Amino acid sequence: MVAVGSPSLAPRRSRWGQAQRSWRQHWQLYLLVSVPLAYFVIFKYVPMTFNVIAFKDYSPVLGAWDSPWVGLRNFEQLFNNPVFGTLVTNTLILAFYLLLASFPVPILLALALNEVRNGWFRRTVQMVTYAPYFISTVVVVSITILLLSPRIGLVGDVDILGDPDYFRHVYVWTDVWQTAGYSAVIYLAALSGIDPALHEAAKIDGASRLQRIRNVDLPGIMPTAVIMLILGVGNMMAIGFEKAYLLQNNLNLAQSEIIPTYVYKTGLINADFSMATAVGLFNSVVNLVLLLTVNFVAKRITGNGLWR
Repeated sequence: MVAVGSPSLAPRRSRWGQAQRSWRQHWQLYLLVSVPLAYFVIFKYVPMTFNVIAFKDYSPVLGAWDSPWVGLRNFEQLFNNPVFGTLVTNTLILAFYLLLASFPVPILLALALNEVRNGWFRRTVQMVTYAPYFISTVVVVSITILLLSPRIGLVGDVDILGDPDYFRHVYVWTDVWQTAGYSAVIYLAALSGIDPALHEAAKIDGASRLQRIRNVDLPGIMPTAVIMLILGVGNMMAIGFEKAYLLQNNLNLAQSEIIPTYVYKTGLINADFSMATAVGLFNSVVNLVLLLTVNFVAKRITGNGLWR
């Protein structure tokens, strides 16, 4: 039996005392962080418990906990579904295409803006590229449909949205147009943190502007770029549902049907909540595996990652 005053209890009491002192000194900060923490607990972590529906024959009358267990039956039906391979293929191709297009463009835009010395021109370009981020997805899709309409659009008689081969290009490059300016702000902030003495030293050594970008700017923003790449890969399977569903029609369904749109149709339209939850859970597991894998590889190669 451990005595009350034994040394084994001293570290525990010491940590508790430090926590109390920290709370008394910084209670405003703890109170401030409690609001987003409560948001994540209530709206993110608590709903995760209802993933149990994926292993049940869910009935709205019985509820999530009283519905009968079916084990892995929903997953077996999913993997044996003839459309499963098409769904995964379409989702992965679209996600990889979007990542390859959307990752370098903000970096190039930030590097270009960082070299502009005309303040008026720089602010104008930032405003023009940043503003589309605040346009809702519905409005962006409406503009896209009007511009690509074969009757009143700018492309003549070509029905681009009716051709499955054009769907991914339309989706990706409208997304790049909408988000590139917003993402570039992150890299501009990273560029502003680079020591100006490094550029001065490079100038003294006779480095050209491109050489300074390659040897000073790019290494300076590399940690930020790695984090953004990891987060981008981690969200690959969580590709935007709204735009895909709004751009989708019966003609381009061969390439526009992805996992998020299938979950919507299965879960809400067909009211098969158990199957929709199983698809969503599979999607989340793939996301987690991709995130951990890329984070591990990035730490091995660059030494930067989401956590130590």
